[in-house]
Amino acid sequence: MAKKTITRRWITNNLGVVVLALLVIELAFIYAIQNYFYNSARQYLVSKINAVTSVLSIHSQDSAANFSAEMRNMLETFDEKDKIELMAINSKGRVVLTSSGFSPDSDMDMPDYEDAIAADAERSYIGKLPGGEKILAVSVPISSLSSEYSSVRMVTSLTEIDNTIKTYIAVVTFVCIAIIAVILLAGIYFAGTIVKPITQISGIASKFAKGDFSVRIDNDSNDEIGDLCTAINHMADELSTSEEMKNEFISSVSHELRTPLTAIKGWAETLMIDGGGSPETMKKGVGVIVSETERLSQMVEELLDFSRMQNGHFTLQNADMDILAELGDAVLIYGDKARREGIQLIYNDPEMLPFVYGDKNRIRQVFINIIDNAVKYSSAGDTVTVNAYEDEGMVIVSVSDTGCGIKESDLAKVKTKFYKANHTRRGSGIGLAVADEIIAMHGGKMDVFSAGEGKGTTVTISLPAKNNNS
Repeated sequence: MAKKTITRRWITNNLGVVVLALLVIELAFIYAIQNYFYNSARQYLVSKINAVTSVLSIHSQDSAANFSAEMRNMLETFDEKDKIELMAINSKGRVVLTSSGFSPDSDMDMPDYEDAIAADAERSYIGKLPGGEKILAVSVPISSLSSEYSSVRMVTSLTEIDNTIKTYIAVVTFVCIAIIAVILLAGIYFAGTIVKPITQISGIASKFAKGDFSVRIDNDSNDEIGDLCTAINHMADELSTSEEMKNEFISSVSHELRTPLTAIKGWAETLMIDGGGSPETMKKGVGVIVSETERLSQMVEELLDFSRMQNGHFTLQNADMDILAELGDAVLIYGDKARREGIQLIYNDPEMLPFVYGDKNRIRQVFINIIDNAVKYSSAGDTVTVNAYEDEGMVIVSVSDTGCGIKESDLAKVKTKFYKANHTRRGSGIGLAVADEIIAMHGGKMDVFSAGEGKGTTVTISLPAKNNNS
């Protein structure tokens, strides 16, 4: 359907204009060439009839009999009588002598003669004989030369000239048709080069709509269509990657949710069977349930925050805050956990930092997420170092670890939603995406650095100090 529509539109808009232009050109050519040939024929007849009148003017002083004899002799010896008929018209307006020897019909129409007599000057006429033959006639009054004759007239057939004109018209028409054919074929080919990739794009887009991102558009053009195809292929790559990341995210979240639920369910069943007979078992079981419940709560909160961000409903409760207090709370939360896992957590606590204008709960959430990741991706014997300082009106918080690190190919994607560089460690894959969005909403930025796998990771958070926002 698209091909027919584009082709029809091209024929209507482009070819129609070309055809109209060629038609106008051909009509102008027909008019010009007809005028050229007819004027040439007329000028030729005028020159011939002027030659006749010049000869007659020499004998204008002769007697009427001599002048009449000279007129008859001139008509009889006229050298172009096979192409042109020379006529002598008397004072009564009747043709009395002709070079062919045949007298024309008495009712023959001679408007050129009538106009010449009325204007006393040479006049011409293009018309048709009663038989349908097209003629050109020129009349010149000679009443000043003779009282017996009022005019001489030359008549020639335009059939041969019209045939020549028709030949030229046929050639020009053929050229115009050839031009239209070439333009039509070139236009159809050109439209095809546009329609083919568009049709391909349409078909592939339908597959994209059904969730199949494996197909790509084959196109090697270097024009705008090629750029469009390249952009769509790139979009398919990104959609495919996003789809894979989303599926991995769903799988990861399902696993992350199942693990604490399994622990909670198992300990709950144990406590039901034991009935609280063993205080140690009761304490351990309740501790696991509380810990895993907190873990579930954190994951659900991340998912809710991500959903709010996607829907534009994520809001901040901004106020002046002491960023060291929020950072200290986050470090305190993970201090015991780091010790239990054999990880050294070092916090270089500065004496004073400028206040930051923002949502303290969201900033604490970011710190918790970053420190949790540092501990989570470290192993026993590794070190997690937290630093905070001011630099050029910005409050900088950096969290460095000596853990598993990040591959160079994954480094640019770690803040992308659903992306999870290391599938061997727990996590949903949206924590860094949420943290990055929160920092951006505070007018800051979050950078992630890593020298490679096994070389640790550093996350740097930069927030504008309060005196910059005043």
